[in-house]
Amino acid sequence: MNTLNHINTYYFIGIGGIGMSALARYFKAAGKVVYGYDKTPSVITAGLEELGIAIHFDDSEDAVPVDSKEKKETLIVYTPAIPSAHKGFNSLKKQGFTVRKRAEVLGLLTKDKFCLAVAGTHGKTTTSAILGHLLAETGVAITAFLGGIATNYNSNLIQKGEEVIVVEADEYDRSFLQLYPNIACITSMDADHLDIYGDVGVMQEGFKEFAYHVQKGGTLFIKNDLELEGLTVAIEEEADFSAQRIGIKDGLFHFDLHHPSGVLKDLKTQLPGRHNIFNATTALAMAIRYGIAPELLKPALESFKGVNRRFTYRINRDDLVLIDDYAHHPTEIDAVHQSVRELYPDDEILVVFQPHLFSRTRDFMNDFAQSLSNFDEVLLLDIYPAREEPITGVNADVLLEKITLSRKRKIDKIDLQSAVTASKLKIKVILGAGDIGEEIIKITKAFVV
Repeated sequence: MNTLNHINTYYFIGIGGIGMSALARYFKAAGKVVYGYDKTPSVITAGLEELGIAIHFDDSEDAVPVDSKEKKETLIVYTPAIPSAHKGFNSLKKQGFTVRKRAEVLGLLTKDKFCLAVAGTHGKTTTSAILGHLLAETGVAITAFLGGIATNYNSNLIQKGEEVIVVEADEYDRSFLQLYPNIACITSMDADHLDIYGDVGVMQEGFKEFAYHVQKGGTLFIKNDLELEGLTVAIEEEADFSAQRIGIKDGLFHFDLHHPSGVLKDLKTQLPGRHNIFNATTALAMAIRYGIAPELLKPALESFKGVNRRFTYRINRDDLVLIDDYAHHPTEIDAVHQSVRELYPDDEILVVFQPHLFSRTRDFMNDFAQSLSNFDEVLLLDIYPAREEPITGVNADVLLEKITLSRKRKIDKIDLQSAVTASKLKIKVILGAGDIGEEIIKITKAFVV
């Protein structure tokens, strides 16, 4: 039995988070009473307020709108990013309200549904968004909870019914262990979130445990070089599902999909980069395994327009290209760099990067330096702390020193817009998972005016 059936009121602490806001949208659409708190206003919170969701930005007991009389019908949903000293959260716990992490709620929602889950340290959002779109376009009654804003829907929630649920299986805080999917994939197991796991071996054990959560009779897809049991996915290599004959024509990537029942020829995608060919191949494999006829997937894939801040063209002109991407791990930065070089081999590239988390910057300091040194010019912002306190000796100045380029400098956010607009380089790339996503809006406007 779904233990959420008796809940009429949901209060989200950290409602502006991309995963939290998708749940808030879902429950609001279901006719529930939805409130929320977040630290600062954002584009996401503004969109929720437009739906009629009341949001406050004051961390105090008095600001919490939930009536203590509603305890039995109210659920407090929170993100692990909320600090332990949060006054409103602690007050609600003391009053005896039921409190659950976002991952637990997602687990309850998927418990009695056919679930397709996308796991991996890279590619989760794009792969799950492609998968959700493929199923929606081919008539499946799905709900998809996404970790980014899918351009086709201008939302992080796709709602076409509730027979099937598509979710991202997030490894942070071992959240994916709340899920028991029917079909799942693991796209990568590169080291990340070492503040949670301690070392890469422990993290990979977490992924292996997730693999055991796939229901009996279900299917696990894995990248072909992972030491796991499952159907394999690859690009230009031997695998159960493999993208072959990859090329660019008329601005689109083309490829053939080799799958157990044959070959699906001349697929097209608007997404740039070989990493997105892999993401698309994984999503296609999962859709075929679910039961979609392969030939129906060709037009569905071609119509997918992408995810906001995943290689998003903010400006694409003959004299200026401004690309925005969420990349916050060295492997992701390398993927963006490879894509840009492939598309613009004769141009120099300016990269703006905002490191995300002190712990991640510490753990991958040398890798970040190496990845950023592949560009031609670097503007480096201070570390975005998110949920963390500063770590002694870990800062943007140390990272800057390790970058081998001569054209590099650290910059404050207040000077970012003018520095980017003043750059003579045609190709400009903005990277990071922090509040740089808000800054890109200002930068784009500065070029358009």
